[in-house]
Amino acid sequence: MDIQAEIKKTDAQMAKAVEFVYHEFDTVHTGKASPSMVENVMVEAYGTSSRLRDIAAITTPDSSTIRVQPWDKGILKDVEKAILAANIGFTPAVMGDSVRCPVPPLSGERRVELAKVCKEMAEQGRVRVRNIRRDVLDAAKKMKSSGAVTEDELKRFEKEVQNLTDKRIDEINKAFENKESELKKV
Repeated sequence: MDIQAEIKKTDAQMAKAVEFVYHEFDTVHTGKASPSMVENVMVEAYGTSSRLRDIAAITTPDSSTIRVQPWDKGILKDVEKAILAANIGFTPAVMGDSVRCPVPPLSGERRVELAKVCKEMAEQGRVRVRNIRRDVLDAAKKMKSSGAVTEDELKRFEKEVQNLTDKRIDEINKAFENKESELKKV
């Protein structure tokens, strides 16, 4: 067993779990407009379903508005309908060659609710990281029992994997703290 190669592989898997949490946090809106709030909305157009980001330019002209400009002006109504159907708290309106989505300010109650959602997302990320640790340590223990790895190598590997786990969980915790303070900012 090449310990360094396994450590790199494990670190890459854990990094993906952390990246996923960051991406999940980006989808939670904090009262400030962001293209990521609507980019994954599915739009029925041309007899097929497409992501909004694949069929339109999504911009934020100011901190409280999202502007969606489809490449084909013939699907403006489809885009408006899809955003409305996505039930993300926006009331889209067709204005000229684009759809404007005013982002409503968050109420105190809604901020607390979103903080809970983010806490759950962070916990799911921590669980993913711990599952990766468990799986890689189980594989290493099997290798030890088959004689492919010595006891010392196993202990060193376990310690390095635990350090990686602690580092990645700490990253998730910091990201959660940042998102939570962002949500509490009025």
